[in-house]
Amino acid sequence: MPAPMDDDLRADRAALTDTVTRFARTEIAPHVDAWDAAGEFPRALYRRAGELGLLGLGYPEQYGGTPASYALRLPLWQALCRHGTSGGVLASLLSHNIGLPPVLAHGSDAVRDEVIPPVLAGERIAALAITEPGGGSDVAQLATTARREGDEYVLNGEKVFITSGMRADWITVAVRTGEPGSRGSGGISMLLVPGHSAGLSRSQLAKMGWLCSDTAHLRFDNVRVPARYLLGAEGDGFRIIMGNFNAERFGLAASALGFAQACYDEALAWARQRKTFGAPLVGHQVIRHKLMDMQMRMHSTAAWLESVAAQADAGGTSPEWVAQVCLLKNHATQTMQFCADQAVQILGGMGYMRGTVSERIYREVKVMMIGGGAEEIMKDLAARQLGI
Repeated sequence: MPAPMDDDLRADRAALTDTVTRFARTEIAPHVDAWDAAGEFPRALYRRAGELGLLGLGYPEQYGGTPASYALRLPLWQALCRHGTSGGVLASLLSHNIGLPPVLAHGSDAVRDEVIPPVLAGERIAALAITEPGGGSDVAQLATTARREGDEYVLNGEKVFITSGMRADWITVAVRTGEPGSRGSGGISMLLVPGHSAGLSRSQLAKMGWLCSDTAHLRFDNVRVPARYLLGAEGDGFRIIMGNFNAERFGLAASALGFAQACYDEALAWARQRKTFGAPLVGHQVIRHKLMDMQMRMHSTAAWLESVAAQADAGGTSPEWVAQVCLLKNHATQTMQFCADQAVQILGGMGYMRGTVSERIYREVKVMMIGGGAEEIMKDLAARQLGI
């Protein structure tokens, strides 16, 4: 169990929750239907989030960020999802949280100074490109290549399902720098690719959900990247990717709880106002039981999130912790799935209509269960971490 929360952390979390809630309710939620229809949201939203310090949470002050523990960052994900109610906005607005960590941890001082501050200010957009058309979770089999030619790398290959891929200014790309034809984890490296690079082409992908998040298929045709944009050493890519996944999965779990809470909020409000057979829906035992089933899953997810956050903030990166993150991600997204399903059921016909929160989240839940590692991969990884 996590240690009791101290007064300073409690106050900081309350303040952050208030800031994010107001931002989500006023600047996101009223517009998400229109943004879904348009297939994108305004770039100005990045700058507004940057002005509020939301993009810099968890990053060093020298780059315009605000250092923050896992426990402090929880309200960012939860409140943004609960009150903004759009996975598409969440995915693209915070895509830097998977694109920038390798730059922060493994880029040179000059590269960090060049790249990180404008992204945290909302002036530039960062993305991560790992998945390829020929493989997803099996990262060791990626085929995109980068060969060294003097002071440059020359990239060839494809990436798919890349969040913010259409308009990213910086793309952190997993490539194979080993001998021609090499396979496995040993020959993988990470390169930072400028979005304006010649030979980089992008095409928009159509999706079931996350409609306002641009998701791209990227093609690299002899794209030349300065060698200074190599992150870490050649061959370090697999280790960098695996470390990056843990933070991503924790964020997905926290976000899933926020979306589950959004479904509960809408279902409860509807049950209180909608009357059937002369009584509000909430007056029927079967509806109350559905709401309590949602509560049970949300409370267990919240407690598990707090526990895993406390372990991370105490320096925990053990195999046990990695296993907990994997299983937590599964549990949280299953909670989101259950709450979305029950909310649609409670809303009845209205739950099937575009414009309701639960309808949107119902469509978006599947990508949460797949992104960052599908359920089956999470279970197998957790088993291996636990020596099973």
